[in-house]
Amino acid sequence: MTEAQERTRAGYDGVVELYASLFGGRLEDQPFSRGMVSTFAGLVRGSGNVRVADVGCGPGHVTGLLAELGVEAVGFDLSPGMVEYARRAEPGLRFAVGRMEDLPVADGAFGGVLAHYSVIHTPPAEVPELLAGLVRVLAPGGLFLVSFFAVEGGGEPVPFAHKVAPAFSWPVERFAELLVGAGLDPFARLVHDPRSERGFLDAHLLARRS
Repeated sequence: MTEAQERTRAGYDGVVELYASLFGGRLEDQPFSRGMVSTFAGLVRGSGNVRVADVGCGPGHVTGLLAELGVEAVGFDLSPGMVEYARRAEPGLRFAVGRMEDLPVADGAFGGVLAHYSVIHTPPAEVPELLAGLVRVLAPGGLFLVSFFAVEGGGEPVPFAHKVAPAFSWPVERFAELLVGAGLDPFARLVHDPRSERGFLDAHLLARRS
């Protein structure tokens, strides 16, 4: 496990109850995010492989939403504390501890992979390896949805002091290029005004494995 991962795991293990109380809903107050997740789930349902990996699932709230949207969702998180909470909160679903670049599943197992603001703590140099690991578990033609904080224009990712662990905000085009490099074909995006005091945009990229 990398130094950044150890820091992130420890950070989230220390705020499980607080984080769940703040962000444990079904995205009811985030209509753009909910809309993209719903679109993603609908496409997965039509793909023939309805298994979805929710990577960086936290307290399991989005995993539960995915299940409500008709896919077979499995949650993975680096934080054992988050996984333990998710199992209590969503007892009918499966959750496991796992690193995104090395999930404990077979190649091509999933028809969809969701990374809902879960790549933001990964240092930019390590993101290609992370994406390669996620593509490994995605079936050919499978769907990938990633959401992250974004900045306008080009340039480099912008580090910022996230309250749990250091994080990065990305230029949208730059992140889309990384998806292409990982063997994905981005075909839809949504970028909208910020929800946080940091002033970053919110970005959602939807792609298909080539």
